This record gives sequence, C-alpha cells and structure tokens, in this order.
Amino acid sequence: MRGGGYHGPFCEKKQAVRVGRVSRVNDLGGQTGFGPVPVGADGTQPFAADWEARVYALAAMLRRRGVFNSDELRDAIERLPPEVYLGASYYERWLGALEMLVAEKGVA
Repeated sequence: MRGGGYHGPFCEKKQAVRVGRVSRVNDLGGQTGFGPVPVGADGTQPFAADWEARVYALAAMLRRRGVFNSDELRDAIERLPPEVYLGASYYERWLGALEMLVAEKGVA
C-alpha cells in the first residue's frame, strides 16, 4: 500500500490482494448481484443516516481547504483493503478514506 499504509479502525496494515485481471477490488467491471441502488421519490439518493451527511460534509470541507482533492479521495477509497471495501457501506468507505488521508497528510 502506498503512503505507509493505513492503521485506522477499519482495517489493519495488509498487503494488497490481486483478484484475477483487476488491480483493485472496487473495479467490478459490470458485475451483477449487488442489488438495486435505493433512490428517493424525487429520484435523489438520500442519506440513510445523519452520520452519512456529516461524513459527506466533512469531506467537502477538507477538499475546500485543500487537504486533498476528489481524485485523492477516490484513490484512498480504492486503497481500502478488499475485505474492508466489500464489507463497508458507501459512506463507511468514505469515512475510512478520510481517516487514511488525514493520517497520511499529518492533519489528524
């Protein structure tokens, strides 16, 4: 893993796992079986819980302050270990990535 690895509560430092021809677990390439994406009556995707909105707001604030950019956030999400990535909800992945980025950048 780049950046010295991640040592937060979502995972332990582990070696990257290679699955078939994909280099990261998030590269599912059109696989099926993950169920529908829930949407609100107006077609928007609401936050399932208040903490998800807070994670989103925290990420937005850290991006605006220049701590990281959107590409770095996406990369950090993709660097989560496969067992963490697959076992986490969408915003749990964001939270794990935020923890990783603030630790790597010395903001924590």
